[in-house]
Amino acid sequence: MSRVAKAQIAIPSGVDVSITADHIQVKGSGGTLSVPQNALVKVASDGGKLSFSPTDESREANALSGTVRQLVNNMVVGVSRGFEKKLTLIGVGFKATASGNKLNLSVGYSHPVDFVMPAGISVACPTPTEVVLKGADRQVVGQLAAEIRAVRPPEPYKGKGIRYADETVVIKETKKK
Repeated sequence: MSRVAKAQIAIPSGVDVSITADHIQVKGSGGTLSVPQNALVKVASDGGKLSFSPTDESREANALSGTVRQLVNNMVVGVSRGFEKKLTLIGVGFKATASGNKLNLSVGYSHPVDFVMPAGISVACPTPTEVVLKGADRQVVGQLAAEIRAVRPPEPYKGKGIRYADETVVIKETKKK
């Protein structure tokens, strides 16, 4: 059995998990998330804990039991605490502004770049060079952060661009004569 699937998920107070034949749904203060149920994984709820086990001894069932367990764990954490990604803009004149569900980036192009946030994702700019994304769905928050970073990824010679707050960029040495 998968080592990840062996660990049970403790359901915190205020989070409701419903398991049906076709999907697993998690409700909490952060919203409602669901994942489709897989026939190769058996999900059991007992005493405020969720356990996952493969239905047969195949390799695919073993791998999927750990995958489904982690997806459900991310949903439980997302609706109770939420996920957050921080981005930093480094460069002369680079700035970001957030208004409502829109993010406007000025990162050295001849035009500003606009992003419209999907439902459930909030954006804030504590300073003009910082962007903070928050939401319950870990995949959506991470994907949106990757798309924003892809507008101007950090370049290796001066380090200018958009990077994650905890990312380190190795600066290359310039060519010598």
